[in-house]
Amino acid sequence: MAFQQGLSGLNSASRNLDVIGHNIANANTVGMKASRAEFGEIYASSINAAGSTNAGIGVQVSAVAQQFTQGNISVTGNSLDVAINGNGFFELTMPDGSLAYSRAGMFKLNRDGEIVNNLGGQLMGYPTDAAGVRQGFESVPLTLPTGGPIPARATTAMGAEVNLDARAPIAAAAVPPTPFGTYGTSLIAYDQQGLEIPVSLVFEKTANNQWNVYTGVNGADPAASVPFALNFLPDGSLDPATVIPQLQLASPNDPAQTFMVDLDFGDTTQFGVDFAVNNLTQDGYRPGELTSLNISDDGVIMAQYSNGQSQAAGQIALVNFRNVQGLQPNGGGNWTQTFASGEPVRGAPGEGNMGLLRSGAVEDSNVDLTAELVNMMTAQRAYQANAQTIKTQDQVLSTLLNMR
Repeated sequence: MAFQQGLSGLNSASRNLDVIGHNIANANTVGMKASRAEFGEIYASSINAAGSTNAGIGVQVSAVAQQFTQGNISVTGNSLDVAINGNGFFELTMPDGSLAYSRAGMFKLNRDGEIVNNLGGQLMGYPTDAAGVRQGFESVPLTLPTGGPIPARATTAMGAEVNLDARAPIAAAAVPPTPFGTYGTSLIAYDQQGLEIPVSLVFEKTANNQWNVYTGVNGADPAASVPFALNFLPDGSLDPATVIPQLQLASPNDPAQTFMVDLDFGDTTQFGVDFAVNNLTQDGYRPGELTSLNISDDGVIMAQYSNGQSQAAGQIALVNFRNVQGLQPNGGGNWTQTFASGEPVRGAPGEGNMGLLRSGAVEDSNVDLTAELVNMMTAQRAYQANAQTIKTQDQVLSTLLNMR
């Protein structure tokens, strides 16, 4: 009877309105993916005639499919907001230990330095070394060193890139003699506790294409040190055979605590221009507090510290599935794995078919509000039409019952 068809149509249209209403309600939800009600007709199979069918008995909602199209990316300026531009999901470990997957990249730091979403799910990623090179392929919860300063590092190597004036006279033969310290510079090294160790370098020309280097540590007079020689080739470059000894540094806190440092003068030149210090380097630093974060396109989290250092704190992992339609939405912008979705395929941003990341931005909902409002009017008309079929069938039945 048409009552059955009309009733199934009412139920399906009502379910469609629910889906459309859910899309409209989440038009401003970050990372939300719109859904679509998909319908299928229903036929009653005949028992007596194999393969034949009776008249259709209505409609049913076959599935509510999610539309995993890319949403617009909006810049927020928050360094822990991350948008995925392309395929993939963030992997999260929820407070109950279960895994969830999300496109909503609104992350925060909790009191333990863990990167979490609004539901407390910990963002998963790969461990890296300080330079950002991935160390292993097993994802772990990402944690930032917010509990205290990073430790100091003692200087192990120092370098100087200077140009020594080839026109300078030999110091001892000049009239009057060239004052000691005419050509010199200084830089700061560090001990294991991050204490500053001033280092002075003084250059004195002793012969054609040869200069002596005097060093002074912690304010000591460089003239009292034992010099070493820099020899130059006719083209003004440093002679590769030049032997440069290590420099002994002492901690200002305890002069008995000494350590050796490698010196590098490989880029020093002797040209006929004024003396110039082009670059000074050393690899030590003071302790430093975390000041800011920067997340690159490939997901490497670089932490900046108050001592001017930048160190990688991990790499964000992305996850994809063979059948994303099989994921089960469970609220809060999260999905969970099901048998239909298949096993998660992990990777780093930009690898394979994984998308890239955009730091300081979020992915907007992919709901087309205009289209949803039109769909809502269409669904409303479908609901009214099915109600009309029930009304018409009621009138037909009433006519039959009133026949005499």
